[in-house]
Order: sequence, then C-alpha cells, then structure tokens
Amino acid sequence: MASTIKVDNVQNTPGTNIINKCSVTTTIGAGAGETIKACAATVTLGRCGGTVALASGATQSGFGSAGQLVDWQTSIKTSTITAVNGEGYFVDTTGGAITANLPAGVVGAVVAFKDYAQNFDTNALTIAADGSEKIESETFDLVLDTEGQAVTLIYGDATKGWQAVNSNDIVNKQKFVSATGGTETTVCTNFKVHTFTGPGSFNINCAGNVQGSNSVDYMVVAGGGGSGVGAGAGAGGFRESPGTASGCYTVSPLGVAPAVALPLAGTSSFSIVVGGGGAASSAGVPEPGAPGSLSTFSTITSAGGGQGNDYGPAGTAGGSGGGVSSAGPGVGGAGNTPPVSPPQGNAGGCHPGPHGANYSGSGGGGAGAAGTDAPDPNAGTAGGAGVTTNITASPVARSGGGGGGLLTGPGPAGAGGTGGGGAGNGSSGSPYAGNAGTVNTGGGGGGGGASGTGGGCRGGGGVGGSGIVVIRYKFQ
Repeated sequence: MASTIKVDNVQNTPGTNIINKCSVTTTIGAGAGETIKACAATVTLGRCGGTVALASGATQSGFGSAGQLVDWQTSIKTSTITAVNGEGYFVDTTGGAITANLPAGVVGAVVAFKDYAQNFDTNALTIAADGSEKIESETFDLVLDTEGQAVTLIYGDATKGWQAVNSNDIVNKQKFVSATGGTETTVCTNFKVHTFTGPGSFNINCAGNVQGSNSVDYMVVAGGGGSGVGAGAGAGGFRESPGTASGCYTVSPLGVAPAVALPLAGTSSFSIVVGGGGAASSAGVPEPGAPGSLSTFSTITSAGGGQGNDYGPAGTAGGSGGGVSSAGPGVGGAGNTPPVSPPQGNAGGCHPGPHGANYSGSGGGGAGAAGTDAPDPNAGTAGGAGVTTNITASPVARSGGGGGGLLTGPGPAGAGGTGGGGAGNGSSGSPYAGNAGTVNTGGGGGGGGASGTGGGCRGGGGVGGSGIVVIRYKFQ
C-alpha cells in the first residue's frame, strides 16, 4: 500500500471510525490503481477548528458539486465588479448604479449577488455577460432594480447561458412596449409609429422594461390659427422629443433637451386630443379669425396658433403668434404662449404703419421662424417657416405660419410658411379669400385680400390647418 496512517488514538464504536490528533498531519492516499474504502463505516476527517486540505494536483469527488459552492466575499462592493466563479458579492449601490461583469461561462460556474443596502430600486445593479453569452436564454444585460433583491446564477450551457437558481431571482426579463391606437405602421424594422389625425386613445398593453424598451418618442402639433383680412395667422404649437427612445430618424430643430422621451409604467391608456384649425373671418366682414385648438398627449400640450387680426393693433398670442394688418402701427402676436422649453413657436410679424388707403398684412409666426414684418403697403409678407421631422420615417414639414394678405394695393400677397402655412390673397382675383392652412400640419391660415375703395370688397381669411399627434417606440 502507498498510504500510511499514523495516529495517537483510535476510538472504535460500532459503525464509526474517528481519528483524532491535534498535533500531527494525517495523510491518506492510495497508490496507482488503488482505492481506499471505509466499508459501511463513517469516517470523520478533521478536528474542531482544523482544516482538511487536498494535496496539490488532487481532486475531490463525492462531496457535492464544487461549482455550486459560493464563497461570499467579506468586502462590500461599491463600484464595478469583475465577478469570479464561485464567489458571492454584497453590493451597496447607495453611491450610484453599479455594473458587475460575469466571468466567461463554464458549465457549472456560479456567482451570486445581494442588495446589501436595500437600494437596488434607487440605483440598480446591472449584470453583464461575457461577450455574446446569454443570461436566461437572452443576450441582454440583467438589471436588478428591486429593493433587497438577490440572485444566484449558474452557467448551464451555451444555449441557455447563466440561469437563476434561487427563489429571489430574475424578475425583469427583456420586454418591449406594446400598444394600440391611431393608424399603426412599422418603420426601420424594429419601431412602431401611431399616427392620430383626430381624437383617439393610445392604449398600452405592455410598458416594457429597460432591457427592451420602456419609453416613447412623440410629436404633438396643435391646430393653426384662422385669419382675417390682411393678417396671416400663427401656426399651431410644435413639440417633439429628441428621438432617443426609438432611433433611426432625424428630429426637428425643436427635438432637443430639455425635451425627453416619455417613460411608461404599467398598462394604461392616454386620451389623445388633436386640435382643429381656427375658423376664418367671413367675406365682407372686417373681423379677425379664430385661434387654433390645442393638442395633447400625456403631459405634452401644444397650444393653438394665434389668429390673424384685421385692423390690429396687435396679433394674437399662441403656439405661434398671429400677424396683424393696420392703417397704423401694429405688433405681431407673441409665440410660445404659454411658454415651454424648447419653445413651441415664434411671434407673428409686425406692421409699422401708418399707411394710406392701401395697406398689407404681416405673416403669422411659424415653429421655425417668426412671421415677416409688413413695411410695404403694397405687398403682403410671408408666414414664418415651420420645421421638418422624420418621425414617421419620411421628412415632413409642419407648423408654418400663414402669409399676409393685401388690401387694395397692386403688389403680391405673402406666401405661406413651409410646413402647411396658407398663402395670403391680394386685391385681384375675386373672391379674394386667404388660403387655408394644410390639414394635419398645424399651418396658419393666410390673410384675405380686398379690392375697391377702402377695401370695400373684402375676402374672408384662411382657415387654420388641423393638428396631428405621432407616437413612436421600439417594439422588438
């Protein structure tokens, strides 16, 4: 035999052999091809306070799976963790979110994590697999964001990857936003677009999570203002998120911080309001148009465009302000009213006056520029330009201001702002009515024209264009 046992004291009891010695090293081994068996007896190795160690190069069997033994580390982790097979970690995220990087997956490898300070709900622990290895069959980072959460992960194989084996395990697998409402289209393969051209409901079936998607991008455009004779109306307010939640498109210049995508939670519904365009003044009546109506989605509200005012002295404030026409000085209506950031629109053009029998109207404000002032009594001026976004996967301009009309003078009327603004009309071409803003762009109505002594033959103003609401998110 290649094995030697040296002891000072052997106590024999039926069915049990106990070897005790506190001052010597006990070596038990077998030669090549030999096995030591304790036939039907119990052999207890070690002593109270002692250590039983395997010799260098030796392996154990019959004592359970070494891969499932977790050695909990005594140092509390407060920063990035490079996890090691067989170790468990108490993680304190009081100072901020922490990432734990898993070791390369080897069958039977085990790691564990525990929320030490009950703070995972405030600052999460993100567990990242090595390369493209999986966690619970998916190639995503596991985020522990529940207070007091703990998880033990064992690597099973390449098909399933790391899997949770304890009762306090993974609660947030990869989920994406799912919803219904409006006209639905799929763009850029992985994104849904819901378009509302009238009132409706955006119904959330699944709010998703951080592993998939849990927020939505939006564009909310209010109705454009209606105009009177001369003055162009303001465009409906334009508000847009930065596009970070659903990528793959170019936002407008207004889709910037502090605007953000809207987070979702649970299953719920949002009532969608799409503002109508403001009414225009009637032919032959020296009166202003009407303001556009607001549009809303969740916490986002865009204000209707200001109306165009005939005979001033001031245009009406709104998402974008209305223009003014006057024989005396007139001031365009203020935009971005009520104020939001980024601003939803611009002011209407001014009218310096005074003029004689011939006078013109200034342009209404647009989302991208103010309406043009009207210094020339013989020409109406252009509405402010709108802005362009690709949120629907095609570049579309919206919220252009209405162009100014011209009363009795020989010159041209003002063009509508790009983005659906209606053009003004002049003193030729009965019935002299201003042009309407384009439907579902929030464009302002164009100012009407007039002809005859003192503008006696008056055309009506242009109706404002209705608004639109678009919601976009990642669905797979």
